[in-house]
Amino acid sequence: MPEAAISGGGSAPYPARARPRGRGLAHALVDDLGVRIRDGVLRPGDKLPTESEIMQVFGVSRTVVREALSKLQAAGLVETHHGVGTFVLQPRAGGVFRLDAGDIATSVDVLAVLELRISLETESAGLAASRRSEEQLQAMRQALDDFERNVAVAGDTVAPDFRFHLQIAQSTGNPYFADIMSHLGTTIIPRTRINAIRTADPSGAYLSRVNREHEEIYAAIARRDPESARAAMRIHLTNSRERLRIAQEAAQAAGRDATEPAAARG
Repeated sequence: MPEAAISGGGSAPYPARARPRGRGLAHALVDDLGVRIRDGVLRPGDKLPTESEIMQVFGVSRTVVREALSKLQAAGLVETHHGVGTFVLQPRAGGVFRLDAGDIATSVDVLAVLELRISLETESAGLAASRRSEEQLQAMRQALDDFERNVAVAGDTVAPDFRFHLQIAQSTGNPYFADIMSHLGTTIIPRTRINAIRTADPSGAYLSRVNREHEEIYAAIARRDPESARAAMRIHLTNSRERLRIAQEAAQAAGRDATEPAAARG
């Protein structure tokens, strides 16, 4: 599939915008690419240019590009397949889920756990790719098969989700990884703590996306590729954190809007 141009499209050029002052470069890049996706300049199925090409067009670092792509993935605008590229998805209306004001305190705690998991499980995935046995790989495969089967029938996906992550920790050969995961238990899965995540996905789109991210992790571990395993795990957990952060900010903004004096709202 040919790569979509980001510095031009058709006969009309679509140049990179000037960098906004006082804003994070990653957020500015997300805004720019997001507008192009929503305006149809970048269409569903288009493959984005490489990181190096985006760096050159927008004049930003590789770190900024990777952070921006992670945010776009969390927003459901693109999807990355390791070794293949990043592809534009059909924009969806609204966010993945919405939080009520009562969920904000819980979401803060879940965000903190996700930050811990990013540090812990990114390295865990890399070690598992180097050290896993065929039996351990088979156990990961079984957990993912159970997850996918339960998505299809609206069954329990929490247990196989946790089994998959726990099996990766066990496959490191370092018992402390598994001890920490076992201690945290299934509460590490955000949807066990926040009801909005459980109730806002009647079509199973959220869980299907989670499953695809799991498959990327599994594929890297199966081919004994530590760096790709680390990258896939980091993307998976960073996406979870970003989806929750977006919902949290929306809930907080809605709370402020609801309590603002009418005069202040105009």
